[in-house]
Amino acid sequence: MSPTTTETGLRETVLALAGELAGGADVRQAITLERPPRADFGDYSTNAALLLAPAAGAPPRELAQQLGDALVARLGEQLERFEVAGPGFLNLFLADGWHRAALAEVLAAGESFGRGEALRPERIIVEFVSANPTGPMHVGHARNAAYGDALARVLAFHGHQVEREFYVNDAGSQVRKLGESIRALARGEKVPEDGYHGDYVPGLVAGLANAASMHPAELGRAAVNIMIGQMQGSLSAFRVQNFDHWAFESKLHEGAPSPVDHALALLEQQGHTYRSEGALWLRTTDYGDDKDRVLVRSSGEHTYFASDIAYHQDKRERGFDRQIDVWGADHHGYVARMKAAYEALGGDSEHLEMLIMQLVHLVRRGERAQMSKRAGEFVTLEDLLREIGVDAARWFLLSRSHDTTIDLDLDLAREQSSENPVYYVQYAHARTASMLVKAGAERVERALQSVGEDGEPLDSAERTLIKKLLAFPGEVREAAARRAPHRIATYALELAQQFTAFYRDCRVLGADRSQIGQPALESQRLALCVASRQTIARALDLLGVDAPGEM
Repeated sequence: MSPTTTETGLRETVLALAGELAGGADVRQAITLERPPRADFGDYSTNAALLLAPAAGAPPRELAQQLGDALVARLGEQLERFEVAGPGFLNLFLADGWHRAALAEVLAAGESFGRGEALRPERIIVEFVSANPTGPMHVGHARNAAYGDALARVLAFHGHQVEREFYVNDAGSQVRKLGESIRALARGEKVPEDGYHGDYVPGLVAGLANAASMHPAELGRAAVNIMIGQMQGSLSAFRVQNFDHWAFESKLHEGAPSPVDHALALLEQQGHTYRSEGALWLRTTDYGDDKDRVLVRSSGEHTYFASDIAYHQDKRERGFDRQIDVWGADHHGYVARMKAAYEALGGDSEHLEMLIMQLVHLVRRGERAQMSKRAGEFVTLEDLLREIGVDAARWFLLSRSHDTTIDLDLDLAREQSSENPVYYVQYAHARTASMLVKAGAERVERALQSVGEDGEPLDSAERTLIKKLLAFPGEVREAAARRAPHRIATYALELAQQFTAFYRDCRVLGADRSQIGQPALESQRLALCVASRQTIARALDLLGVDAPGEM
């Protein structure tokens, strides 16, 4: 099979030929190969001639004609024809043979279709969720968890070496306050006003023997261990269960020197700190922050910022090429100071990404929902899963960009109809699986063996579905580059819609049983069903959503 019979391969061919015409001019990043909005504009269109004209010293339309001729020579019968349009766009009309060969490559790649295309693979650590261990996980944490998990899946599938980490804030005043709250309840006393009042706190009291007599700090640490166990259970139920490491803030203050002392010593040695009013400060304004930040208070206590600096330095020293932090909406103000500290330590701030999640609003019957107050003034992850299930929860939390607010419609998420996007996509997968079972394994295998051979003319729905399948590697590439798993959700829904249109317009089983000999049309369409099932399943897996065989 030709290396041009994939969308990626076709783009590389266009780039290579365009570069030859322009004498080696480097405009690869700006050249596009896109599917036009209208079928009469061709299967693909490129702006290469427009961009290369200045370097080539030729009018764009003339250069487009030369590029079209070069593609005819390279692709042969696979290119049905080309047209020069407008100021110099080149529209390509690919033959049925190209589409059949492209489908054959999709099927030959199998489960690896779209995998491992990163040009510069990196060792990346994704730190996400990192919920405060003094309370249960709520819906905001669920969005962070779904996003971080899906992003890690996409990056790994794209070809990066990815590790996942949960950072536990188990040191400082909040842990002590949790201990004070538990001890007060254990003694029958009133919980301090600035303590923890959620309905989950009595359960911690019951799970801690001798809570009435324990020191608040010790009691807080013991409670944190219980909460971490509960968090792990919640995350596992949410299909987020493969963290490579759980990092603890308390560990950053242990040892001689401790990781915090080590990081502060590095900053002092490089002249980035100073003392004022008895406190140790970092000159973050040297790196674009709006004011300098305190590292050690006049009392000698380290700030949270000092711990964060030590944590990021620790990750640098572990050898990661890139650090990605998935943070809650309330952390927006920390970005500039953290990047400043990272640069002060000698890191490249471009290799530290802090992705800020936005809020989730639950909606029922058009109004903001209050599902439960069991854990205080928030809705827990367990509440959400009981209400709509794992698949719907993950889909709806991942279907929008992380930097936009979500209104999660609980009624729609439970609905088993085409109006519910996750149900629609899963039903499309189940439909393909059912059809293939009905055809039988032997018949499907014969169909796959004939893929790429001369076949029946392609229906427009078949061509459209093949092109949508071929778009998958590009969507993975964009989702990885833009840190945008929601693109995979959008793609999965569009692919399901294209398959449904194909299923409506093109009979599959028995398509040409009246013909003598091998039913080529049925084979062609069965192969399309296999490729569709495979690609829908892969897209859903990247989102952490099940691909059911029946519904």
